[in-house]
Amino acid sequence: MDWSDFSDTLSQSLERDFHIETAAPVAGGDIHQAYRLHTAQGNFFVKLNRAEALPMFKTEAHNLEAIAKSGSILCPKPLGFGLHNHQAWLLMEYLQLTSHGDDFQRGRDLALMHHQIHRDPQPFGWFEDNYIGHTLQSNRWHSDWIGFYGEQRLRPQLELAQLRGASRSLYDQGVLLIDKLPAWFEHYLPEASLLHGDLWGGNSAFTEQGDAVIFDPACYYGDRETDLAMTELFGGFSAVFYSGYNEVFPLDAGYQQRKPLYNLYHILNHFNLFGGHYEHQAQRTIDQLLSSKS
Repeated sequence: MDWSDFSDTLSQSLERDFHIETAAPVAGGDIHQAYRLHTAQGNFFVKLNRAEALPMFKTEAHNLEAIAKSGSILCPKPLGFGLHNHQAWLLMEYLQLTSHGDDFQRGRDLALMHHQIHRDPQPFGWFEDNYIGHTLQSNRWHSDWIGFYGEQRLRPQLELAQLRGASRSLYDQGVLLIDKLPAWFEHYLPEASLLHGDLWGGNSAFTEQGDAVIFDPACYYGDRETDLAMTELFGGFSAVFYSGYNEVFPLDAGYQQRKPLYNLYHILNHFNLFGGHYEHQAQRTIDQLLSSKS
């Protein structure tokens, strides 16, 4: 990368002088290249990828803007996105992150974000499709959460899994599960909360002052339990995090039964992205869910 040339692109895009003095790689991402840019105005964070990744950066910027607008939990402020010499870029404020902070308050902050309820005749969805990892995430508006989760979440992943070589049984049993979804919602009516959408431990941290930060979102309006379920799928959140969450926005008693239903979406997506043992994990999850309602 010619950082001087890139400085000119950023100056033009931001409509102010932006001169990169140094650029240091930042580790941790699986999809994009990332750098800390040092300028006379301070540090900034940039993601780079091939030109085809521009739609991912565009939707990520929109997601971060929505979280920031909620005033509930800290996230990096997006500053701009575009193309430079056949490379897509997304520029954000730089936050110095650490793995240690106030996990109780992180739970409270997430609960406050989930209190941002979308009230509309078709409240479930998002104003554009976005991405969960590399996978396009369909967000067409629905009036009914069960219909949204079945048709915009599980069915596309099952269809993609067929293209990726998964067994026919996985698809057939998955479709049967979609048909039976109402059984998990007999005494529960979800609201359309503002969601992070991809909230595993690697997408949250703390500032040096101990404040919680979330990033790399895949936002939409849906059942808040989906975010909570994913925090448990790969770990990274302590018991006090859930105590903080429940102090502000207590979870429904049926959450434990729906948790594997919601994590199935991410397990299927991991199979579609990475293959391997995730197919067996998805099949096991579907079988257990169906057995619990037989």
